[in-house]
Amino acid sequence: MAIRLFQPIELRGLRLQNRIVVPSMTQFSADDGVAGDWHLMHLGQFAASGAALVNTESTYVEPRARNAPTCLSLYTDEQAQAIARIVDFFKQHGSTRFGIQLCHGGRKASSKEHWRGGGPLALDEGGYEAVAPSPVPIKPDWPVPKALDPGGIRAIVDKFVEAARRADRTGADLIEIHAAHGYLLHQFLSPITNRRGDAYGGPLENRMRLVLEVFEAVRAAWPDNKPVGIRVSATDWAAGGWTVEETVQLARCLEGLGCDYIHVSSGGLTPEQIIEVGPGYQTGFAAAVKAAVKMPVITVGQITEPRQAESILRTGLADLVGVARMMLFNPRWPWVAAHELGCEVPYPRQYERAHPSRWSMSGVASPGNQPAKVV
Repeated sequence: MAIRLFQPIELRGLRLQNRIVVPSMTQFSADDGVAGDWHLMHLGQFAASGAALVNTESTYVEPRARNAPTCLSLYTDEQAQAIARIVDFFKQHGSTRFGIQLCHGGRKASSKEHWRGGGPLALDEGGYEAVAPSPVPIKPDWPVPKALDPGGIRAIVDKFVEAARRADRTGADLIEIHAAHGYLLHQFLSPITNRRGDAYGGPLENRMRLVLEVFEAVRAAWPDNKPVGIRVSATDWAAGGWTVEETVQLARCLEGLGCDYIHVSSGGLTPEQIIEVGPGYQTGFAAAVKAAVKMPVITVGQITEPRQAESILRTGLADLVGVARMMLFNPRWPWVAAHELGCEVPYPRQYERAHPSRWSMSGVASPGNQPAKVV
């Protein structure tokens, strides 16, 4: 019986060696948006992990878009060159594909890093004015964001396009548009944060408009043979918010525009959310989307065990699995999963002696064992 977790899959012209994705995980460690040695180490360790795809953390498309001043960004050539250094490392030292997640923070911009307690970053501390679909603050003690006018909305689309073009110059394999976790595009989708009365607010068709415009513009600016995907929150976990049913409608529209995959997460928009957390707690959302579209669906959320991941794929809940915090805890998780499920993943030649087939008390491979597959 073939193991689904280690079967390849194609996204447009890109072949992934298996179904394991390392999702975006913000590091708050960039110098004026420029990736440094930390990013090379953090992302580079996954190049040799056996995962199929690694996405950058949320990468911001303009200065005021940044969640915090220390967030990775892609609005200057210097920032693009720093990411290109990481892309080159991936191409030289592994078979894992590299994606860039483009994001705008909206009302979540100008925040403090979580290890500094989070919360808003004041202007006199180096903060900046946040923008949003409507002047609705995150909490009463947060500043009120500036509502975008039609010209400001058009400028946002342009910023995503400019970042996509820079991403192409880095040599990255794909783009993922971040429309989840309470960031700007998600803010336009949700009635909680979008209280506009124009063409970008009110009915679902209007609230989806900016997401679809950004996707269509990025798709047109990105090479036709490279995939563009999107990450969404399937629900706000709050009364009066964005719903799974609306997510399904959005997914269908995106598929019609040529979206290559949809990464289904949840929450992150409002402090009023009540989330029922547990192993695989978001897989039902992914399954609802998968039932409505043909494009590949990624699920994520407390997926920690190899057989759990295999079961998700085998029962048709999703096409790929995102493994995030577990990869921080154990960057060789795909090696462990392959060993447990009786499969092979590429090992760097420098590490091939670590393959269980090479273990023995005498330091030589056990009789009958095959050598590790190397890259």
